[in-house]
Amino acid sequence: MIFELYKKEGETPLEAIEKFRKENVRFGDQKMTYAGRLDPMAEGVLLVLVGEECKNKDEYLGLDKEYEFEILWGFQTDTYDVLGIPKQTGSDPVLKKFKNFEFSNSLKNKIVNLKGKFIQKYPPYSSMTVKGKQLFQWAREGRLNEIEIPDAEIEIYEAEFLENRKIEKEELLKNILSRIEKIKGDFRQEEIKKEWKNILNNNLDVRVPSEFVISKFRIKCSSGTYVRGIANELGGIAYGIKRTRIFI
Repeated sequence: MIFELYKKEGETPLEAIEKFRKENVRFGDQKMTYAGRLDPMAEGVLLVLVGEECKNKDEYLGLDKEYEFEILWGFQTDTYDVLGIPKQTGSDPVLKKFKNFEFSNSLKNKIVNLKGKFIQKYPPYSSMTVKGKQLFQWAREGRLNEIEIPDAEIEIYEAEFLENRKIEKEELLKNILSRIEKIKGDFRQEEIKKEWKNILNNNLDVRVPSEFVISKFRIKCSSGTYVRGIANELGGIAYGIKRTRIFI
């Protein structure tokens, strides 16, 4: 048996499955697993396998996916999303282009040009295993220089720019902090929240604009595509990721 489960932002896939199991007692003693993980900061469709179907997990790992995601401009983080140590990259030019409608046209061209096959490096903070250790462990130990980060060929079948919106600095900080609070376990939350506060509360010797731009996109892509990696390649960070479909 297989079915689709909606994983909420802040949950791990295993937490989503365990919550479902508790709410549906008839599955209580059945083996369950998922095919195709979602990051803690991502939400959306999770494919769950039950019972004997768990043995066929490899058959489901290569399925194509569809995502809607938002990119926050003006920042970079070491995780490529908001659950990372941020640094400001400058947003004034982005806001100026946004107001002149140049930014939207540029984004439409960039996202369309992503269509096709290309090589994508795994994000440093990911579960890919290198020399018996997951990449995020190498990253947290500050030892990424000791290994070569692997890559994989992925394919973007469809790509669409949806919209731009602005967000005020105060609302942005409040939103980021509240979302990080949803995450359980050790993801450096306190350090990350402190750095976001330092930047957006003007505690650093850096000029921070009062507004930022967030852009929304939709893509259909091959299995193994890291959406936050695409956000990083485009010059921003993944502000929100929603998996809307798995093509079974």
